Amino acid sequence: MNLLLERWESPMATLLLVTDEDCVLRALEFAENESRMRRLLDRYYGDYSLKERAAPTSLKRALKDYFAGDIDALADVTTATAGTPFQREVWKALRAIPAGTTLSYGQLAAKLGRKGSSRAVGAANGANPIPIVVPCHRVIGADGSLTGFGSGLPRKRWLLDHEAKFAPVESGLLAL
Repeated sequence: MNLLLERWESPMATLLLVTDEDCVLRALEFAENESRMRRLLDRYYGDYSLKERAAPTSLKRALKDYFAGDIDALADVTTATAGTPFQREVWKALRAIPAGTTLSYGQLAAKLGRKGSSRAVGAANGANPIPIVVPCHRVIGADGSLTGFGSGLPRKRWLLDHEAKFAPVESGLLAL
């Protein structure tokens, strides 16, 4: 598999955008976590090449719009991931969490019909290769606390605060 990498400057950090030759987003990571991203690519794709090349304009436009305040701009970004069937089920469910809303790991497990599987949901959440677009940052602890984010809790807080600024008043975003 041939994958393409662009280092893209966002308002919060340099992001690594990995797409395939069909312009589908396969991975997104903060630049300082490049080794984590490469481990996930190795795990999910095995034999792949990674060449530096510009990401699709539509992807960069969606990210730019998201960071400018259109918190729903990422909804139409086309993604594809490897991973286990359970991981892909969790990642699909993450994309269904509306911007400006948070769920606990237990609530997400219950939505998947897997009540009592919050730890498994948390593990799948932690293996998400496309943070921000697949919004794992919207999953929080049962007590409303920020927990687990591969790029650190300050980044998770930043993303949730960013979405809270632009979310409709009736959103379910917990005050942090």
